[in-house]
Amino acid sequence: MNDNLKNAQNLIDFIYDSPSPYHVIANSKEMLLKKGFVELKLTDKWQIKKEGKYFVSQNDSSLFAFVLGSGEVEENGFKIVAAHSDSPSFKIKPAPEISVDEKYIKFNTETYGGVILNTWLDRPLSIAGRVSVKGNNPLYPLTYLVNIQQPILVIPNLPIHFNRTVNDGIALNKQVDMLPVAAIVTDKINKENLLATRISKEINVSIEDILEVDLNLYDFTKGSIIGLNNEFISSGKLDDLAMVHAGLLAFVDVQKTKSTNVLAIFDNEEVGSRTKQGAGSPILKDILNRIATVQGKNDEDVQRAIYNSFMVSADMAHGLHPNHPDKHDPVTRPVLNGGPAIKIEANQKYTTDSNSSAVFEMVCKEAKVPYQKFVNRSDMAGGSTLGNVSAGQLAIRSIDIGNPMWAMHSIRETSGVADHTYMIKALNTFYKLN
Repeated sequence: MNDNLKNAQNLIDFIYDSPSPYHVIANSKEMLLKKGFVELKLTDKWQIKKEGKYFVSQNDSSLFAFVLGSGEVEENGFKIVAAHSDSPSFKIKPAPEISVDEKYIKFNTETYGGVILNTWLDRPLSIAGRVSVKGNNPLYPLTYLVNIQQPILVIPNLPIHFNRTVNDGIALNKQVDMLPVAAIVTDKINKENLLATRISKEINVSIEDILEVDLNLYDFTKGSIIGLNNEFISSGKLDDLAMVHAGLLAFVDVQKTKSTNVLAIFDNEEVGSRTKQGAGSPILKDILNRIATVQGKNDEDVQRAIYNSFMVSADMAHGLHPNHPDKHDPVTRPVLNGGPAIKIEANQKYTTDSNSSAVFEMVCKEAKVPYQKFVNRSDMAGGSTLGNVSAGQLAIRSIDIGNPMWAMHSIRETSGVADHTYMIKALNTFYKLN
């Protein structure tokens, strides 16, 4: 198996083992610990030293890893790669069980992020996330990760016989059409606590001690490498776990540099990042400040460090669609397996400017990696990502980049096999700069 296929399969495995943001961070921690990183706590006093390898998490759904540089932080700054742990999905509502004519039980859900609804129909689904249970201190409940590793849900489509115009287009109602069916009613099931009963068995905790859950649905079918020449990755959550995975692989094996390398994995990008673990919060600014001050730096040193820094905001990009090329800019339209795409937007939804773009272009040339550029059609509004949100907290030189993909926010997305290796190489080269 060549490196491209190996990296692509490793990504598929990582995504399948990370069915919720909490699992993304748990698996990232495991990778870092194996590479000799030390976990710090936001609530503890930090003891760190030059060239030391550390990480800290917030809410168990975001993570910030760093390797202290051999130089002085105010002179050499931070090199940051940012990605996000969340993906569009459905969240379980409280007391989710809904009985249908005493025949079926379905779960009450709401959408998280910009879900392409119809892609979730008729798929084997399961549930994963975090459960909070009673502990000794009311301020600090115990938490468990849950992944029901079994296809337990389906959201059934309405047959064409009941809707003859379905192929002309249909507006799906999130409260009516998108509720997943879990079971047939029998005398043996607990209709009021069906989900809590299953969770209780999964974590071996009594139902009475389960306080709250933060659970999302996910596609139970594992991703795969497809295409006549194995060119494509077909998987859920490529946006943005492909960038999380590439960032991790690029980050963990870099030898010492003068600057301090940082990997920031935020949560809640899909809903605006305005949370304590999102890019719109001061969490990254606070951590960078703390890294400097723990080393004895003063306020001016911190400011110098910030202005000597550079951030790569890594979030997936839109590749030229084979059936709808008309949706793209007529000239600047990245293709799958053509290399990372530099994302540009005149109204600053992306942070890329001529200076930061030049930096990343030189990084790609150094890494011997092709690169492309992405802009929207001038008559279509694009989305934003981590870069411009975090810029509200940190005035760091920054660029927005990502690998091209199809069907962003579908339950099943497609990206290029070669692109994943290209991105790993580019980010690794960026981290090696002094």
